[in-house]
Amino acid sequence: MHYAHLGRSGLLVSRLCLGTMNFGPVTSEEDSFRIMDRALELGINFFDTANVYGWRKGEGWTEQIIGRWFAQGGGRREKVVIATKVYGVMDDWPNESRLSARHIKRACEDSLRRMKTDWIDLYQMHHVDRECPWDEIWQAMEQLYQEGKILYVGTSNFAGWHIAQGQEIANRRNFFGIVSEQSLYNLNARMIELEVLPACRAYGIGVIPWSPLAGGLLGGILKGVQEGRRASERMQEALERNRSKIEAYEAFCEELSERPADVALAWLLHQPGVTAPIIGPRTIEQLDQSLRALEIQMDESALKRLDEIFPGPGGPAPEAYAW
Repeated sequence: MHYAHLGRSGLLVSRLCLGTMNFGPVTSEEDSFRIMDRALELGINFFDTANVYGWRKGEGWTEQIIGRWFAQGGGRREKVVIATKVYGVMDDWPNESRLSARHIKRACEDSLRRMKTDWIDLYQMHHVDRECPWDEIWQAMEQLYQEGKILYVGTSNFAGWHIAQGQEIANRRNFFGIVSEQSLYNLNARMIELEVLPACRAYGIGVIPWSPLAGGLLGGILKGVQEGRRASERMQEALERNRSKIEAYEAFCEELSERPADVALAWLLHQPGVTAPIIGPRTIEQLDQSLRALEIQMDESALKRLDEIFPGPGGPAPEAYAW
């Protein structure tokens, strides 16, 4: 396994992050335990979750599964850099969502209880809250940090200017601030190259891409089009919108003698500023195969060919659209 610092921090995390969103609704607790144990065997030490995962309002189903896995001992908690999130609706009562100081404190305490741990390594804001002032957010995060309940703070789904604004206010407060941004990023969704990636690189913030395979679109969909969620109406529509690109992409992967899913992950690992794409295996076999991406070396000609197939926004702003 390869490791990298999470942004400008001294924290080392695996170059692949184990996403747990399937744990509970899709993957049974028993199989989730097996996947997490196998991840540790493979050297993956970075796990990502959220208090809303499990999609049972207020229950934190996935966090509970992780907590019961931690409770087995064997150094599981000590070996894992656990990342979870706050923002989502946890109850219909007022103040049970978003980023008020009250909700951040309550949500953190609940996540700690569900995961049976004393601290959260990376506490991420799941979305921007335009109605809450940054000073209130940072005051709440600073308090949790001082109490030893969180070690680092991250963002997710933030625009570049949100990241810059939040980090500048953290700097003013003499707080370490944002260490990572979790964002939609894959070969077919490159919008963050305009401003989010440049902002993160400028502030030393690591990027953790979610949906690296575009929900399966980049995972070899043409050969497995009738399997699992690839056969869904939504995925079929996505395929038809992008058929020419996907056909060219899968043909290029055949030239490389590599699986499309592995090439998609390897491409992300070659992008400056990316710390660790989030993989969401439903089986141990899928987890094992993901490691192939770490071994794929892409030269300039391969990266150029992928840029031709999936051109992206044309680079960072403003050069992407101005002289």
